[in-house]
Amino acid sequence: MTGSKTDDIKGRAKEAAGAVTGDKELKNEGKTDQAAASVKDKVEGAVDKVKDKLTGN
Repeated sequence: MTGSKTDDIKGRAKEAAGAVTGDKELKNEGKTDQAAASVKDKVEGAVDKVKDKLTGN
């Protein structure tokens, strides 16, 4: 599992825990973790595309 997937899962768990316990801060932290995972995933995809262009794949 990639780092971004792990961060996304952790974020979802935090968000769910915050929702269940009524902890808005934890819920927001979970949403932030998920957003960071999404950014990481997009950056990794862009890097892969550049590598493919440079290597001719």
